[in-house]
Amino acid sequence: MNCEKNDCKTTKVYMNFIAEHIKKVVLKLNTGSVSALIDSIMGAKRIFLMGAGRSGLAAKAFAMRLMHMGFQVHVVGETTAPAVQPDDLVIAVSGSGETTSIANLGTISKKIGSKLASITSNKDSTLGKISDIVVIIPGGQTQVAPLGTLFEISALVFLDSVISELMVRTGASEADLKMKHSVFD
Repeated sequence: MNCEKNDCKTTKVYMNFIAEHIKKVVLKLNTGSVSALIDSIMGAKRIFLMGAGRSGLAAKAFAMRLMHMGFQVHVVGETTAPAVQPDDLVIAVSGSGETTSIANLGTISKKIGSKLASITSNKDSTLGKISDIVVIIPGGQTQVAPLGTLFEISALVFLDSVISELMVRTGASEADLKMKHSVFD
């Protein structure tokens, strides 16, 4: 099938479906948990992000933006990441909240005494139950958006929106972020 012949109508339908899902997520966000997350980020000595698969990619994208803002941030599992300490903030991104490796790392971070925040679809999950802060991002699976796509895209949009809020709170401009952006000319 050629998009030129059918104007990619099906693709546009799917994009609208995903966009409508994101609008529903916005309406369901708990502003108290979002505020607690942002306050914790601003007050953290160091921030660690973790997630697996595409949720991990959303976590890494968020870590990059936090670095651009000047936060001391690391991705759990990367070779240069230092050990988590009690005064650190660990943020886990997991749609199910049950991904074994991420849930286990969450448990370890709690034993160390760090603060744990989770971005998940399931507040009653292993991660949800042990987290100090839980931000619920509804997901779901459909033929249109299989295998966690709705959660992952919504989490990415949410986390980029957190960056926008952090920019407002700190007075950072895009030019400030660009100073820390890796550019090889």
